[in-house]
Amino acid sequence: MSEPKPPTPTPGDTYKGWLFKWTNYIKGYQRRWFVLSNGLLSYYRTQAEMGHTCRGTINLATANIAVEDSCNFVISNGGAQTYHLKASSEVERQRWITALELAKAKAVRMQAESDDSGDDCPAAPPSSGHGGGCRNLEIQSTLRTLGSKVEDLNTCNDLIVKHGSALQRSLSELEGIRVGADMGEKMRQVTERATLFRITSNAMINACRDFLSLAQNHGKRWQKALQVERDQRIRLEETLEQLAKQHNHLERAFRGATVLPSSFSNPTLGSKGGVPGKGDASDEDDDNEFFDAMEDPAEFITVPADPKYHRRSGSNNSGISSETGMDDQSVNFDELSLASNPESPQPLELEPVRQRRTRIPDKPNYYLNLWSIMKNCIGKELSKIPMPVNFNEPLSMLQRLSEDLEYYELLDKAAKCQSSLEQMCYVAAFTVSSYSTTVHRTGKPFNPLLGETFELDRLRDCGYRSLCEQVSHHPPAAAHHAVSEKGWTLRQEITLASKFRGKYLSIMPLGSIQCLFDKSNNHYSWKKVTTTVHNIIVGKLWIDQSGEIDVVNHKTGDRCHLKFAPYSYFSRDVPRKVTGVVTDKDGKAHYVLSGTWDEKMEFSRVMQSSKGENGTEGKQRTVYQTLKAKEIWRKNPLPEGAENMYFFSSLALTLNEPEEGVAPTDSRRRPDQRLMEDGRWDEANAEKQRLEEKQRTVRREREREAVKASSPEEAVTEDSINDSPLKTDAVETGTEANEVSDESTHPDNYQAMWFEKLDDPVSGETLHVYKGGYWEAKDQGSWDACSDIF
Repeated sequence: MSEPKPPTPTPGDTYKGWLFKWTNYIKGYQRRWFVLSNGLLSYYRTQAEMGHTCRGTINLATANIAVEDSCNFVISNGGAQTYHLKASSEVERQRWITALELAKAKAVRMQAESDDSGDDCPAAPPSSGHGGGCRNLEIQSTLRTLGSKVEDLNTCNDLIVKHGSALQRSLSELEGIRVGADMGEKMRQVTERATLFRITSNAMINACRDFLSLAQNHGKRWQKALQVERDQRIRLEETLEQLAKQHNHLERAFRGATVLPSSFSNPTLGSKGGVPGKGDASDEDDDNEFFDAMEDPAEFITVPADPKYHRRSGSNNSGISSETGMDDQSVNFDELSLASNPESPQPLELEPVRQRRTRIPDKPNYYLNLWSIMKNCIGKELSKIPMPVNFNEPLSMLQRLSEDLEYYELLDKAAKCQSSLEQMCYVAAFTVSSYSTTVHRTGKPFNPLLGETFELDRLRDCGYRSLCEQVSHHPPAAAHHAVSEKGWTLRQEITLASKFRGKYLSIMPLGSIQCLFDKSNNHYSWKKVTTTVHNIIVGKLWIDQSGEIDVVNHKTGDRCHLKFAPYSYFSRDVPRKVTGVVTDKDGKAHYVLSGTWDEKMEFSRVMQSSKGENGTEGKQRTVYQTLKAKEIWRKNPLPEGAENMYFFSSLALTLNEPEEGVAPTDSRRRPDQRLMEDGRWDEANAEKQRLEEKQRTVRREREREAVKASSPEEAVTEDSINDSPLKTDAVETGTEANEVSDESTHPDNYQAMWFEKLDDPVSGETLHVYKGGYWEAKDQGSWDACSDIF
């Protein structure tokens, strides 16, 4: 039986919003759209379902509403229906509780009135005074008048129908009579009935005019009365919010009295400003939030902060006010235009910005038996599995690496920060933002050929340009270098280690990422987390990110520990959750970050920290008292029709767009990738095999030269082995373009074209660093040193 659909809500009695509803232990809490109207609480999966599909409805007249904790509450109607709900904050929960209680009281009252409607003498409503009684009498009198007018309209309507039918019959009879004695009698009857019809019509018109006049006159007065009631309701809601804050503060003060020392619970007593004013300490605590630490993540309680807090903290605690003022300055820095910054270069107005494409050909719907290919690949390295382009997306791994710059604005803002701790927040948000493009991207990028490059020149558009090069094929490694006019440099070397486990595919990025800022000389480094592709064989593919990242500032010793929570069927947390804490070199927490890697991130300044209750695993949790959270990053919406274009972002759509002047080794010139983008997959598969065979031939020739250079006596023996059919078949079977045999006897003497391998003295890591020359070669159009890899 389908669930009942709620009635259409009226504007004055409706409360709508998002809540988290407990579904089961497999899916946990799910976000649902709830609508409270006419004493009924209904929910939908999305707002778009309100017009056609209701997922459930509960009648509040017989329901019981119970509060579990700060954000959770339960609605039950005696066991038949029970909703376990969770709001996003304590204030939001209190608003829902208030709206539900008011709706329940109204529903109970309406039900009682409907039960008593059969009595001959209904009880008069109680009045609170003489004015209330007069108003009730006036309303009842007006309703009786309107009711009588409606009855008059009904009577006139019946008479019009009756007289109209009689007039129609008379006219019909008039057409069939003979001219003579009957003519006068029939004409008289028609005249009488027409007169009655006219009189009745005039009476109905007059009754309608009176009814409309009364409705207009009293409608204005009722609208004013309704507005007064609405204003009073808003004032009551604000009062309830204040009471909820005070109640929450009293509970925390009671719990914290046994945890915090008296000198630590009120830092204003030890300041040089003297004794604080009355109520300052309570107001300060009331404006803060409490976050659980990373040791044992739990639900966060959020209470909006009072804007006056900064002024109060400035008079009570000079240290906090100076840091808070620093935040305000940095925020104002972010809002300044680049033209007002004397250090930023002025754009060239004579050269218009290039208009880049916003669409690519739609993805063809080709059928492929996945299991027939993957069943022989379990346990193998992903780079050693021969894959058709059906599993790919028309981008190379170098282009996917360049997609990390989708949210380059975060690094632009970080370069302007005066505080290294706040700069750490922006760098941490940048590390999280690089995963936002992967949430729907289940296609495998093309493995780059050795020596393949990709340039992303956005100097005129965005103030940066980057270069990627495949510097090794065993293990497959790519180097990336990006530099911005805003004063930051990003470099990374990524090696992918992947394993196919039958049901899922794990991709473990090896190597490090480094970010350097020119103005402050801050040097940051971090590593990537593990990416897992689920439901490889059966079901819909979906991607998850899990693991931990430590972003380290090697100059100041600051550190940000980010935790990517893996998806769990039994977890009640928000999916794809990311939390983090920014600490200085002494381990003192200064900022708390929270959000999801596919939507947004927020950060909050830590004002106090203390040890709280033990967590679920016996670890003592740290309670962070913070200011109101601010949004630091939000994901850009996907372009229209992205589901038919491999779920590419706006930047990804432009990465494979043909450009003039790029190197002959650029990924845009790769033929199999271009054929796949155009939808010619059969030709792309054939071209992919040709490129792989060419790559293997070049590699064997390079190995022969390495053998001759190292040991001339072994050259003949090695050449005979390499030229034998057995050796050739072994190398060619089941390899990708970047594969080399694990049993290679001699090392490869390949040297990267634009990068060189160096030891970083700051981080102590060895990585490929850009050695220069690419952009100069592009300006001169001189690509003679580039190999013919395509």
